[in-house]
Amino acid sequence: MDLDPQYEARSKEEVSAAAGCVEATQSTTSCITSATNALNETAHGHSAWKIGLSFAALLALPIAAGWFSAPVQAVPSYSRQTGMPCSTCHTSPLELTPFGRDFKLNGYTLATNERITDSGDKKEHSGLDLAKSLPLSVMVQVSVTNTGSPQPGTQNGNVEFPQQASLFLAGAWTSHIGSFAQVTYTAQGDHFSWDNTDIRYANQHKLGGKPFVYGITLNNNPTVEDLWNDTPAWGFPYVSSDSAPTPASATLIDGTLAQDVAGVGGYAMWDNHLYMAGTMYRSEHLGAPQPNSGDGAAFNIQGLAPYWRVAWQQNLSTNNYLEFGTYGIHAQSTPNVVTGPTDGYTDAALDFQYERTIPQWKNNVLTVHGTLIHENSTLNATFAAGDALFPHHQLNTARADAAYHFGNKYSATFGWFNTTGTTDPLLLAPASVSGSINGDPHSSGYIANFSWWPIQNVDVGLQYTGYTRFNGGSVNYDGSGRNAAGNNAFYGVLWFMF
Repeated sequence: MDLDPQYEARSKEEVSAAAGCVEATQSTTSCITSATNALNETAHGHSAWKIGLSFAALLALPIAAGWFSAPVQAVPSYSRQTGMPCSTCHTSPLELTPFGRDFKLNGYTLATNERITDSGDKKEHSGLDLAKSLPLSVMVQVSVTNTGSPQPGTQNGNVEFPQQASLFLAGAWTSHIGSFAQVTYTAQGDHFSWDNTDIRYANQHKLGGKPFVYGITLNNNPTVEDLWNDTPAWGFPYVSSDSAPTPASATLIDGTLAQDVAGVGGYAMWDNHLYMAGTMYRSEHLGAPQPNSGDGAAFNIQGLAPYWRVAWQQNLSTNNYLEFGTYGIHAQSTPNVVTGPTDGYTDAALDFQYERTIPQWKNNVLTVHGTLIHENSTLNATFAAGDALFPHHQLNTARADAAYHFGNKYSATFGWFNTTGTTDPLLLAPASVSGSINGDPHSSGYIANFSWWPIQNVDVGLQYTGYTRFNGGSVNYDGSGRNAAGNNAFYGVLWFMF
C-alpha cells in the first residue's frame, strides 16, 4: 500500500520516541503516551510494517526498564489488549509494577489489538475507537482451609470447588475510557454478584511544563482506584479463605463499605510524583429494594461520604523506589433506617510502599508495604438504641508486609497486623467464635504466604494465618471456650486466570 510521506515520517518519529523514552529517562506515563499515539496512527494508516514497529516499541518499554524479570498476575484481557505478558504490569497477584501503575493511571487504555476507528469531526459527527472483541477474562479459585480447631458443629479441612469464579470486563472501551469491572460467583452465596469495579476516563496535558495526567473514576469501593498495594482494596493478603474466622472489628475504610457504595470522583498525577484523588460516595445496597429503605443495613450514608487521597512517589536511585501518603474518609450513617440519629466516622490513614530491584541476584525484587489507620467514631444512633455503653470510640489498625520475588516463578511474603480500640461489651458482645468475652476489639497476628506460578496465569499458593490475640483475648476469648489459636488457618489455593 502506498503511504502518505508525511504520515510515514510522523509514524516513524513517534514509534522511535516510544521505543527510546525509557532510556531518555522519561516517565512511564510519557512512554505510554508516545506508544499510544504511535499505535493510534498505525490503526488509521493500516500499515503492516508500522504495526510491527509499534508492537516492538511497546515491548521495548518493559525490557528497557527491567520489568520482565518480575512475576505475575494480570487480568489476561489486559495482556491480550496490550500484547504484553502479565509480568509487565504485575510482580505478583494484584501487586503492580511501575508500568502497571501508569497503565491504570491512564485508564487501562493502552492497546495494540485491532480496533474499529472513525475520526468523525468536531461539529456533528462523533468519532469512534472500539476494540473488535470484548475485553473479557475469567478467574477460578479452588481452595482448602484447615483451622486450628473446628468451628462448633462443622467439619474441618473445608474444600471449595470453586471458592469463587469471576468474570471481568477489563480493558479499553474508547481511547480515553477503560475499566476494571468484576462480577463474582461465591460458593457460599451460590450466585453471581457485583464485585470491585473501577470505570475511568483519563487524559493528560502539561501543567507548569510538567506532565499532568488526570481523570474521572466511577467505583464501588473506597481505595479501589488507588495505584499502590498498601491501601485496603488491593493490599496483602491478595487472596484468603472465606470459611476461616476473622476478627469482628474493622475500620470503615478497611473494606467495610466494599461493594456497598457507589461513588464518582477525580484523580490527578503531576510530574509523575504527586498523586491526588477524591471521591464522593452514597450507599448502594446490592440485592435490597430500591429506593433504599435502609432496613437491615448497618451503614446508610447520610448525604455524601467524602474520600481523599494524597501520595508522593520518588525513585531514590536506579534500583530503589518509595511512595508515601495519606488517605481517609468521613461518613454520617443511620443504621437500619434512612432517617433519625446518626453514627459518625472519620478515618485517617498513613501508608508507604518501598521497592528494591536486586540486579546482582538476577533482578529479584523486594517490596515492602505498610499502613496505619485511625478511626474516631461518635455512635449516637447505636448508643441511643442500647447497643453501645457510650457514644465515643476509637479503632486503630496497623499492617505491614514484605515480599521477596524470585524471578517470575516464586514469591514469599510475610505480613503482620494489629487492631486495637475502645473496649465496649455491648458493641462487641460474647458469642461463640465471632464474639468477645470482654468487648475488646484487640486482634493481632501474622500471615505467611508462598506462591508458585508454573505459568504466568496460574498460581499455586500456600498461606498460614496465626493469631496471638482474637477479639480481645488469647484464651477463651469468646466466652465459649475458644482460644485465639483455634482460628489459626492453613489455606491452599489454585488460582486460574484466562
